[in-house]
Amino acid sequence: MSTPLRIGLIGAGGNTRLQHLPGFKAIPGVEVVAVSNRSRESAEKVAKEFAIPRVAATWQEIVEDKGIDAVCIGTWPNMHAKMTVAALRAGKHVLCEARMARSLAEAELMLAESNLNPNLVAQLVPAPMSFPLDATIDEILASGVLGPIREVHLNCTTGGLADAATPASWRQDHSLSGKNSLYLGIYYEMALRWTGREVSSLVADAAIFTKQRNDTAGRALPMLIPESLTILGRYHDDSRLIANFSGVETTAPRAEARLNGTKGGLRVDLTRGELWKSDAAGREQRVEIAPEKKGSWRVEADFVESIRERKPVTLTSFAAGVRYMRFTEAVWESWNNDRARVVL
Repeated sequence: MSTPLRIGLIGAGGNTRLQHLPGFKAIPGVEVVAVSNRSRESAEKVAKEFAIPRVAATWQEIVEDKGIDAVCIGTWPNMHAKMTVAALRAGKHVLCEARMARSLAEAELMLAESNLNPNLVAQLVPAPMSFPLDATIDEILASGVLGPIREVHLNCTTGGLADAATPASWRQDHSLSGKNSLYLGIYYEMALRWTGREVSSLVADAAIFTKQRNDTAGRALPMLIPESLTILGRYHDDSRLIANFSGVETTAPRAEARLNGTKGGLRVDLTRGELWKSDAAGREQRVEIAPEKKGSWRVEADFVESIRERKPVTLTSFAAGVRYMRFTEAVWESWNNDRARVVL
């Protein structure tokens, strides 16, 4: 720690300003030394706000700078693979924003490059909604009190796309977001975190109700990413995944996960940050989260610890990212092929 760890930022969007910059600046011996954004004007604004000493003209300048030890990539998914591979090849540690990439092929390219550079830390920003509950969920599942899990339910709905006049954000732009759809990836990542299992096959159905939207610049874009999406998956032991995602909800939005076992179940209320446990008869009790088990956002601290102490990345490794991108790709393949069953 006597030598500062120097961070370069590539992309300084909302999450970078809200989380990454304050997170890095709170760690002793860490310096954010340069930033590159979509425009020099926006980069200079961020640099002034957060006292970053240098604005780089291009992202390549950040990657090629021998005085930078690690990069934080906060761009849209369309650039993640290209920037990550370049940074790793330049000897830089990488913290990359989620979703991992636009497609499974790009994600696998990132993992392959990381595997060629095992001395470098490669970390993805994890799904954060369940942080306060994860340790307690893990403890309950490990205890066996629920029995074998029969069903995993994931449910996330909002009304953000219900109005056809709503402009398309980057999340609805296929060229930027790729096959990532609604909140599919982050919810499946949570299910992977809790169960440690991938589905072995799935069937997906989807709908796009507004075929064209204007982007924020007024340009008309064809809509290729689903506005409503349902997945039925099977695990190797014949337990099931049932997942529903919607951007056109006009009743109260929903954000929850349920794990149904032979002896009881868990209901994860992500809207309220609550955990509820039921017995086999369906009698439900709220699970109080012990203060020492209540997790929180520490993405930047974890990244720095992995670099300094050679700790393995747990939230979230590139290998885990490939697992959720494999699921994302299979969902896309199924609904685009008349609800065909896809074997992963």
